[in-house]
Amino acid sequence: MPIESYISLAVYFLAMLGIGLFAYKNSTDDISGYILGGRQVSPQVTALSAGASDMSGWMLMGLPGAMFLTGFDAMYIAIGLLAGALANYLLVAPKLRVYTEVADDSLTVPEFFAKRFGQSSSAVRMVSAAIIVMFFTLYTSAGLVAGGKLFVSAFDVNYQAGLLITLGVVVSYTLLGGFLAVSMTDFVQGCIMFVALVLVPIVAYTQFDSAAQMNAAAMESVPGFLESWEGLTAIGLLSSLAWGLGYFGQPHIIVRFMAIRSVRAVSTARNIGMSWMLVTIIGALATGFVGIAYANQFGLQVNDAETIFILFSQILFHPLISGFLMAAILAAIMSTISSQLLVSASSLTEDIYRVVSSKQVDDAKTVKIGRFGVAGVAFVALLLAMDSSNTILSLVSNAWAGFGAAFGPLVLFCLYKKDLTEKAALWGIITGAAMVLFWIYAPVLPDGKALTSEVYEIIPGFLVSMATLWIVSALDKAPSDNVKQTYLKATRKLAEQQS
Repeated sequence: MPIESYISLAVYFLAMLGIGLFAYKNSTDDISGYILGGRQVSPQVTALSAGASDMSGWMLMGLPGAMFLTGFDAMYIAIGLLAGALANYLLVAPKLRVYTEVADDSLTVPEFFAKRFGQSSSAVRMVSAAIIVMFFTLYTSAGLVAGGKLFVSAFDVNYQAGLLITLGVVVSYTLLGGFLAVSMTDFVQGCIMFVALVLVPIVAYTQFDSAAQMNAAAMESVPGFLESWEGLTAIGLLSSLAWGLGYFGQPHIIVRFMAIRSVRAVSTARNIGMSWMLVTIIGALATGFVGIAYANQFGLQVNDAETIFILFSQILFHPLISGFLMAAILAAIMSTISSQLLVSASSLTEDIYRVVSSKQVDDAKTVKIGRFGVAGVAFVALLLAMDSSNTILSLVSNAWAGFGAAFGPLVLFCLYKKDLTEKAALWGIITGAAMVLFWIYAPVLPDGKALTSEVYEIIPGFLVSMATLWIVSALDKAPSDNVKQTYLKATRKLAEQQS
């Protein structure tokens, strides 16, 4: 790759590290600042931070690759995600912002699950923290796979070296600046992703004489929209749309709602976030579709469908712009990895170490332990990512389903069901996660395949978790009056702040 592209990347890396240093000097004096930015994050940063940390490398690599391989079938995943994100802003964001503050200023999702029932340490907190660390380690490895593939495709760098470069930069600014650094870098990265996903498909489209020529070239490989709809099964459509269910249980996304500066700021964040998401998802799908047409029309060799964005960046743009577009992919990858590392480290320190430690731990020491947690999770994810045969979308889909089923129903029940019990919460988490793992790995079909080959695992996991929460709460002893009063206090405070 030309030297100009490396200059663009170097500028990007230095900018991310500079933001980390700035955040280090401004927000890491206490654990609340390190984990939640002191609950003073603006709606603009909240919106783009939630979007960038959500979309990750799959937005610029996984989703265009799925569109390139399957055509319009990939569109239904996007529709499900848009619906789920909107529902998350409407149903979860305002109430979670208030309830976590009322519940003894809960700083992490597992801590909220415990303090929702008047407990500072409980089995539900420990189990949810363990699940966060387990699934986020898998999720982080997906981001590293994307980073490794980027460096192989764009820079002809060894895959393992690409992993180390990606991880080195993102761990550096996450270790330094905590939540503020992660949110600020996510904001910048979200802007870069937005520009890139508008620019690439438009420039690629201009290589054709007309839309009719592009469509005709694409239809040589994939069926048209109406034909794809005719061949779509009800189960296939449901599995694609069900991706939206996962939003309610993604800790790295909903923690943004806990950190926003006020309930009134949520509506601003929603408008910005949904607009950003709509444009970027359309851009990602368009990149994959134009990629099909371009490969057929001009004989472009595509060995890995998930690198179509990279190929366009290399062949259609000046080297300086190519470097910027490579930075967009790194932005997508790093924004998610940093968020996941920080949430994992928060759970290790706040929800596991503080709970099991017999010593009184001050905030300064907890922040140091959190930094060690970031490095530990990053190292394990690096080992998992060494297998370059893993596809980004498959790794993301497994982790997304795990969180969605284990935590999604519980988050909704915690916010909307006054008589939810702690025992129900614990079993809801366990059954949801267990069902997802069973669905992914148990070879129960006649040909030895797992059930995930037929139905996306988030559907049975989500349903089983919901049923468990409802049934166990009905059979269990009613929660104490104090728990009910905390619920009512949060409801009243939300109504006051929204009026």
